[in-house]
Amino acid sequence: MKNFRILLSLNFLFLGVCLQAQKVRMNLMECVEMAVEKNISIKQIELRGLEAAIDKNAAKGNFLPTINAQANHSWNIGLNQDITRGTLENRTTQYTSIGASLSIDIYRGLRNLNQMYRANLAILASQLQLDDMKDDVRLMVANAYLQIMFNIEILDVQKSQLEVTKADADRTQKMIESGVRIKADLFEIEATMASQEQAVVIAENNLRLSKINLAQMLLITDYENFDIVVMDMDVPFAQILAQNPKTIYEKALTNRNDIKLLLTNIEIAEKDIKLAKGGLQPNLSAFYGFNTRVSYADRFTGNGIFNDIPIGFVASSNETVIRTVEGSKAIGPLPFNEQFDLNKGHNLGLRLSIPILNGNAARNNVERSQVNLLRQQNQLEQEKLNLESTINEAYNSAQGAYKLYEASIKTAQARERAYQDAINRFEAGVMNSFDFNQIKQRFDASTSDVVRSKFDYIFKLKVLEFYFGLSVTL
Repeated sequence: MKNFRILLSLNFLFLGVCLQAQKVRMNLMECVEMAVEKNISIKQIELRGLEAAIDKNAAKGNFLPTINAQANHSWNIGLNQDITRGTLENRTTQYTSIGASLSIDIYRGLRNLNQMYRANLAILASQLQLDDMKDDVRLMVANAYLQIMFNIEILDVQKSQLEVTKADADRTQKMIESGVRIKADLFEIEATMASQEQAVVIAENNLRLSKINLAQMLLITDYENFDIVVMDMDVPFAQILAQNPKTIYEKALTNRNDIKLLLTNIEIAEKDIKLAKGGLQPNLSAFYGFNTRVSYADRFTGNGIFNDIPIGFVASSNETVIRTVEGSKAIGPLPFNEQFDLNKGHNLGLRLSIPILNGNAARNNVERSQVNLLRQQNQLEQEKLNLESTINEAYNSAQGAYKLYEASIKTAQARERAYQDAINRFEAGVMNSFDFNQIKQRFDASTSDVVRSKFDYIFKLKVLEFYFGLSVTL
């Protein structure tokens, strides 16, 4: 029985090791690559790119001739007219007709050429939209990753503060036992310890939720076995803050995909105007048609026997009018190839279409396209204003956050010295527990403030680097 329990314990230990081995730890770049690969919005934009490529193929097709072929085979059953004798007979006849047609545009107001240019611009716009979405996803993943790092450090701080408070409680208990302190001195410390235990629980929950949030961005459902690679987060002064906001803004105008997209949309709108104006110009096309016909009905020819057939009479003399008609005999149809050659016909020419009055549809299309161009231009100017405002705000926020981070470090160092002094005074019995606990709480708060200010600075710095066109890294 004892051996069984040992074996069972070993099995559980092995299972725990296996489960631990299955835990996936991903660094920032791995998270970014997975998010870009799996993001549904990105996949949707990629489909738009495929549609743009199809539209380009359609635009290429406008330069090619239109060729159609047709064939028809029919049976005429019942009362039919013999095309040779003009008589009506009950019989079954078969006919085959074959034809082909070709048409090609010679001039369409340069619409085919402008349509090709527009299709190329649409492909470019789709790619820029895709790149812009990828940039947004990278920034969101980086922020989610940093949020986990922040929650990890906050949790460590909360646990460390709890351990220090437990040590204070143990030290105070010993002082009470030795008669240096009274029981009431422990109450304030125990209240602080209970509050810090709650803070640890909240920090653990926040950490768990931040990991789930990142996992959802990556379309990972196994939250329990997902984790990130913890990195050291040193915070030097970023070189980008040595730039001024105007320089960052000018750089952003050249590398931001959303700005490039709006510029491309303006070019598309300009091509739309040219396409609409093409509808006001004449259209010239050439056409050619070919057709032939084959009959499978019997033919009738003379048999060499002539008969006199009365066809009327003379009114004055009542004499019968006779017509000599040669008899006929049925023979088979001509061979297919002979009929194909004998019955063929051709049709070719030029077709000119001049728009004169179409309910002002063409002119309305031109005006509508001009309005859309103005709308795209206004959108670009508005986006530039928004971008400049956002960069100025991000720059000042990042600069202020760095200064706040430096100040929080100095504050924490001062609070730590005050806390160490308070420990000595408390142990010497010259400081009451209330004052000691107040100093301890201020020190704990300053430690948490260092972590918050550090990550606040990093968050804002990443946004600023994003606008400057720098890669998302930590």
